[in-house]
Amino acid sequence: MKKRLFALALTGAMVAGMLTGCGGGGTPSGDSSPSGGGDATGGKVYYLNFKPEQDAQWQELAELYTEETGVEVTVLTAASGNYETTLKSEMAKTDAPTLFQVNGPVGLAAWKDYCYDLTGSAVAGELSSDEFALMDGDKMAGIGYVIETYGIIYNKTLLEQAGYSAEDIKSFADLKKVAEDITARKDELGFSAFTSAGMDGSSDWRFKTHLANLPIYYEYKADGIGTTDAIKGTYLDNYRQIWDLYINNATCEPTLLSTKTGDDAVAEFVTGQAVFYQNGTWAYNDVAELGDENLGMLPIYIGVDGEESQGLCTGCENYWCVNANASEADIKATLDFMNWCVTSETGVQAMCGGEGAMPSGQPGMGFVIPFQGNLESTNPLVNIASQYVADGYTSVSWNFPTMPSEEWKNGVGSALTSYAADQSDAHWDAVVSAFVDGWAAEAAAVNS
Repeated sequence: MKKRLFALALTGAMVAGMLTGCGGGGTPSGDSSPSGGGDATGGKVYYLNFKPEQDAQWQELAELYTEETGVEVTVLTAASGNYETTLKSEMAKTDAPTLFQVNGPVGLAAWKDYCYDLTGSAVAGELSSDEFALMDGDKMAGIGYVIETYGIIYNKTLLEQAGYSAEDIKSFADLKKVAEDITARKDELGFSAFTSAGMDGSSDWRFKTHLANLPIYYEYKADGIGTTDAIKGTYLDNYRQIWDLYINNATCEPTLLSTKTGDDAVAEFVTGQAVFYQNGTWAYNDVAELGDENLGMLPIYIGVDGEESQGLCTGCENYWCVNANASEADIKATLDFMNWCVTSETGVQAMCGGEGAMPSGQPGMGFVIPFQGNLESTNPLVNIASQYVADGYTSVSWNFPTMPSEEWKNGVGSALTSYAADQSDAHWDAVVSAFVDGWAAEAAAVNS
């Protein structure tokens, strides 16, 4: 129940942030003393960044901060799908990251002893809601720094060329009808329904994590729970039918998915080879060349009763944590940097802004940030998400932070890939086993 209340509060805060925003961002602040004080003299910042798609912006922001304050800031960006491995490696070094992230309560469990208590820090005081504080008992172990949304991004022009509009797609049955019709006419139309559902590390998270969130969400909703050590798999038949739709109406044969990458999917979408592309608001810079007027986003329908009232998938799995084992000076320097990112005009523009928001002229990160300085978004995908909420659709909460482990995700991803190559009931049974039995085994291992 606590998790469901969190999700509701998250959606409410998202609406407040996206619909009202705040103008101007604020001014640089040098007063970001952590609880317990501390001296930043000689301190430095080492940020292990989770998001490869924002690496260029974080590198520039680090340079700008160093120019302004003289404090050294190093940013290392982990390769897609390799954050946990990279974090373990870097934390074992003498000069370990001073700023890192976890994906929620499950991720925190492995790193809580490394997390500095952020209670009373200036950056914690900038939160728009306490719901974005990740707590470990009475300790504020992490702070969410971005609210994001995902769904099925689509090319409006291609959809219209196929004879449809978003108004024709209000359920899985509608989506299936449209996708299969496009497939039947793909030679005539010159494009496919879906981009490739690549299952290498740069892309598989879209399906073993984000798509897998849908059956988990509906099971939690039906059972009135917010987490479990034993998923039942109530909606895995629905998971199968949306996966079948993706892989059998795409730009490539299902047998090729193990070799397809995230870059392949982006290229297929922006060059007009496919109408639909599952991804989120963070992918805007990748697809912006299509033009804002051509971009739309639909909910991910999986064939559940009442899904006509379903909105997009909205939540947070990105929580900043400060390394409690760092020196006092480095902790102070890191807290100062975090606070500057969410209060200074430069930092807020970089995090919230769109085209040309960075001083270099490159786009900003386009985030909705859960801080008082959040700006109205220039990202059309964010504004589409906002409109769904304003129109009364029910956002799908992010329940994948309750997935028991990265190993569980990898097991599901491997089974999905095998099933794509041979879509037999026996191979789907392996997906179900990875999902249900794997969940129980990994939850038991984590809790032992």
